[in-house]
Amino acid sequence: MNLPQSFMDTMNELLDREFSAFQESYGQKGYSGLRVNEWKIAPDNFLQLSGLSLSKVPWTENGYYYEGGASMAKHPYYYAGLYYLQEPSAMAPAAMLPVEPGDRVLDLCAAPGGKSTELGAKLKGKGLLVSNDISSSRAKALLKNIELFGIPNAVVLSEPPGTLARRFPGFFDKILIDAPCSGEGMFRKKPAGTASWLAYGPEYYSRLQREILADAVGMLRPGGLLLYSTCTFSPLENEGSVNDVLDRFPDMELCALPMVEGFDTGHPEWVSGGREELKLCRRLWPHRVKGEGHFAALFRKTGSAPEPALPAYEKRASAAPREMEDFFEMVSWKPDPARVEIVGDKVFLLPDGVPDIRGLHILCSGLLLGFLKKNRFEPSQALAMAMTGDSFSNFISFPSENPRVVKYLKCETIPAEGKDGWALLGVDGFPLGWGKISGGMCKNKYYPGWRWL
Repeated sequence: MNLPQSFMDTMNELLDREFSAFQESYGQKGYSGLRVNEWKIAPDNFLQLSGLSLSKVPWTENGYYYEGGASMAKHPYYYAGLYYLQEPSAMAPAAMLPVEPGDRVLDLCAAPGGKSTELGAKLKGKGLLVSNDISSSRAKALLKNIELFGIPNAVVLSEPPGTLARRFPGFFDKILIDAPCSGEGMFRKKPAGTASWLAYGPEYYSRLQREILADAVGMLRPGGLLLYSTCTFSPLENEGSVNDVLDRFPDMELCALPMVEGFDTGHPEWVSGGREELKLCRRLWPHRVKGEGHFAALFRKTGSAPEPALPAYEKRASAAPREMEDFFEMVSWKPDPARVEIVGDKVFLLPDGVPDIRGLHILCSGLLLGFLKKNRFEPSQALAMAMTGDSFSNFISFPSENPRVVKYLKCETIPAEGKDGWALLGVDGFPLGWGKISGGMCKNKYYPGWRWL
């Protein structure tokens, strides 16, 4: 690979005797990984169901290596939201942030959703996930992945971190920042990234990271945890940015992270004025672990403070229309009327305890239940993914090898046995989307934007 000479010179100086092994790693094959969606299926059950021979990613309970030639993005289980395809090192940050059901969680730089989907799965439908990305176009991909995973209690925003900091002071229990960075850990996977490194470099990104971190500190409640990560090797962006937080915010302290075989500590000697506790950070190097590389640091905010008195979300006055109530007669659970909001023709189920988000660029405020058409209610793709097979009275599941599964995912009409009317279609017991049955044929209602190509 034609890597920038200044980058290689820096790595040689930092790694010393390990530099040869580091350099050789760029000539080796990369690793492909998948992370099981524990909100839908336990890892052991997934392995049994899929029949795949996978090897474990050691730093996360639900991560696995698979051979890169396998078409994992072209399998019905992918469309059922049973797993997310993710570079193995990138699984570490969300695994290291101890999210519990009921937490208020912020993923500040969230697109395309690899970390948010794991954080949402950890919440198990309880609490609140706010997933934000400053890029509106990237936030759309983030929303798709959250919906695909069936996460019902997420708000997806597209705002600068500073705007959120003014709206959510001291609000979040857990915050994850997988920060914009110079991407040195992605050079093997994406060699073209060296052009951006040459144009901007660590100095540019370190300034941006420190601004984002300062905003995040303000949104973290006392006692809360903040996980900072990058996919770069630069000490300036890693230990340097962490040290800057410790210098500027006396109420922030570092917590120890797991030391998995192959991990490295942080290196205080690599930055000016580096504190000894920087050794509590963790580095993943491509010559030490099976992955592209990552950096992670876990902060805790000390002290105590009263519960933040943020304005409550004042939903638009809306009563569930009769057509929607009729549809939910086929569902084993009923939306809480106090949390149902109608915006135009869309019907949302707001997350419990969501604060005031009016005026922000909102892509989704909770679970999109469906759409109000003329004298009828049409359930959404997001609702289908948030369902379980046994929660809908007319659920039709096909084995994964049945050709009707792919035909359905291609938005084709298929034969299907079941009651006339709305049906939830699935694969091996897991929902895929909606259809309408009439006379043994299913009119396809799968979301066209997700169709199998």
